[in-house]
Amino acid sequence: MIYKEKFKIGLKDVCKEKQVSNKAILEYLEDIAAYHSDSVGYGINTSKETHVTWLLLDWKVKVIKRPEYGQTLNIHTWSRHIVKCYAYRDFEVYDENNNLCVIATSKWLLINNQTGKIAKVEQKMADKYESEIEKSVFEEKEIEKIKEPKNYKSSIIYQVKRKDIDVIGHVHNLYYLDIAYEAVPDEVYEKRPFDEVCIMYKKEIKLGDTVICKYAYEENKHIVVIQSEDEKTLHAIITLK
Repeated sequence: MIYKEKFKIGLKDVCKEKQVSNKAILEYLEDIAAYHSDSVGYGINTSKETHVTWLLLDWKVKVIKRPEYGQTLNIHTWSRHIVKCYAYRDFEVYDENNNLCVIATSKWLLINNQTGKIAKVEQKMADKYESEIEKSVFEEKEIEKIKEPKNYKSSIIYQVKRKDIDVIGHVHNLYYLDIAYEAVPDEVYEKRPFDEVCIMYKKEIKLGDTVICKYAYEENKHIVVIQSEDEKTLHAIITLK
């Protein structure tokens, strides 16, 4: 089943030259994924009854044509594959003239929200999503694991603030991109928006945490690694190209 919604690009959603920002794109994708789950009875509104919630593990986003302020986007999403406790979800973003502007894929983990442990996707739940197994936006079916760089050029310390926290008490998925933008050098930041973004989430960050954000440039990609202050815990890796 392909689920569709329309989103209008607002003022807060644009960056340079009135073009939609990467953060706004991720926000639209996150929202439509939530709306789709709501529609089949496994969204945030029913989590108290179902006792499960989806935890985002990976983003892979490619911008083909960047829409501008005021345009209405038609966004399609679908469950591509569900196996054991994991779900793979793809997206297509079209502009008002039906031009394909963005493609994206993502990986999610099902969690029991009472115990905090991994939950298996029951068949009746999987059936509700009516996965489009043959429809994939990228040739690669799996999202490639991002490796930590061998050498870093710079780093910053970031103190997590209340504005960063989501409804479940963790740093919101979107704000990892904000933190990455803070960590890249000025001359790199000025090159935004980047048309290829990957985010690999590893360990949640909570209010009051202090993290170290390390910047590297390898294989034509800007890489930001977010670790705990003692460098013992990997929280996320973000690549920008």
